[in-house]
Amino acid sequence: MHTADAQFMQMAVDLALQGMRRNEGGPFGAVVVRDGAVIGRGNNRVISTHDPTAHAEILAIREACEHISNFQLEDCVMYSSCEPCPMCLGAVYWARLSKVFFGCTKLDAAHIGFDDEWIYRELPLPIRERSVPMESISRDIALRAFAEWEEKRDKTRY
Repeated sequence: MHTADAQFMQMAVDLALQGMRRNEGGPFGAVVVRDGAVIGRGNNRVISTHDPTAHAEILAIREACEHISNFQLEDCVMYSSCEPCPMCLGAVYWARLSKVFFGCTKLDAAHIGFDDEWIYRELPLPIRERSVPMESISRDIALRAFAEWEEKRDKTRY
């Protein structure tokens, strides 16, 4: 491990501790780094914002994207105090981060009450077998937006 990696991980952990101590949310922090500079920071703010998506990684990605005025972070690295949950993992892939370093594992998180395993078990299930009922309705209406997207000449692909 490089000294810089340890320093960035320490920043993520410090954000986790600060946010937790301010009762903003759980003990999670993250930073996004580009060319050796931090461009995005986040700590879990689920409680303080009443937002279940206000995870450290999501907030760090949002700040980094705003900082570089781009929705993709292909040349960036994330340091997270914990292995990303399924939602944050999805955001990592959508943002196209080049690498993620994490401290604690999802098993460590489960040990203190943050267990994501039930979500991992839900993902491969057929829609009709998931614990949250889901049903496709009005597909013909919804497909209109997709059809217009296909024809849109000035779209930005991502």
